Amino acid sequence: NDVPPVSCIISDAVMSFTLDAAEELGVPDIVFWTTSACGLMAFLHFQRFIEKGLTPFKDERYKSNKDHLETVIDWIQSMRIFRLKDFPSFIRTTDRDDIMLNFSIREVERFKGATAIILNTFDDLEHDVIQSIKSMLPLVYSIGPLNLLASQEFYVDSDMRQIGLNLRREETKCLDWLDTKAPNTPNSVVFVNFGCITVMSVEQLDEFAWGLAGSGKEFLWVIRLDLVAGEGAAVPPEFIRDTVDRGMMASWCPQEKVVYHPAIGGFLTHCGWNSTLESLCDGVPMICWPFFAEQPTNCKFCCDEWGVGMEIGGDVKREEVEAVIQELMDGEKGKKLKEKGGKWQRLAKEATEYPSGLSNVSFETLVNKVL
Repeated sequence: NDVPPVSCIISDAVMSFTLDAAEELGVPDIVFWTTSACGLMAFLHFQRFIEKGLTPFKDERYKSNKDHLETVIDWIQSMRIFRLKDFPSFIRTTDRDDIMLNFSIREVERFKGATAIILNTFDDLEHDVIQSIKSMLPLVYSIGPLNLLASQEFYVDSDMRQIGLNLRREETKCLDWLDTKAPNTPNSVVFVNFGCITVMSVEQLDEFAWGLAGSGKEFLWVIRLDLVAGEGAAVPPEFIRDTVDRGMMASWCPQEKVVYHPAIGGFLTHCGWNSTLESLCDGVPMICWPFFAEQPTNCKFCCDEWGVGMEIGGDVKREEVEAVIQELMDGEKGKKLKEKGGKWQRLAKEATEYPSGLSNVSFETLVNKVL
């Protein structure tokens, strides 16, 4: 009896059953979309892809047919001249009854019954997309980047400072290693991490390894034991021998601290939204190798809209990995990416400043008007 009644439900966007619970309890239900606004915009148009005959694909060959994947999609508001391959991977199916295709359509359709929707992004970054979403869905609040919002002085004595989540044990020795690089060679280390879900083949792992070796750059590479599909991840012994004096490998790391570290000069990433936001918040340019879900959409925006990324082809060739790393770290394009990164770093911080940042104001409005 001393437990207060539930007055509001905030739920992950893929847990729409909470809408039913909220209706039964007579309380607001706030849907938290954890990835990018551009990713949400893409998912909102999955039904149109079906209506236009773009999915399901005719047969398995279309999944890897480069000409087909280059099909231009120019009919989605705020997403200009995109290709079929730039959209969430769940449309790449030959089955109209595909579980993920239909689950995605059903979940975003149910958003319309939510009291409000929270986006972990900021207005300057995805303004046009956010405005388009607002024309399609109920109250939408952009309150990100949440990692910056929670670190503001306003919350320094709050329990929010204690909030954190990690699915794996972090190896902090990598921070000590980075400390030895920062004083003399800042921005000299390539950080490589493909997140907690991405899997690749042995051949792809080898190509990334020898591309890193060939680049001649120092690197910190997070290699999960389950990174390679069906077997343990192990790089060639010759690679370890050839790079022992300029590389470090870990099974997991405190990524936000690593990306923020002054020794880091670039991030080879799968373009998961947390990784992407952390890079933007710290002005770190990216090398993009998207794996699944909305990551191809994030990659497209990183490279062509926000000007902070360079993409590596899905088939992964060591020569391309080597060349892209060298260009990012030393080339003219790399300089431009770093300049753009600095711009987004500044705007992300401004968005979350207390009390006048747009994301902070949006958060306060959400609390006062909806909760």
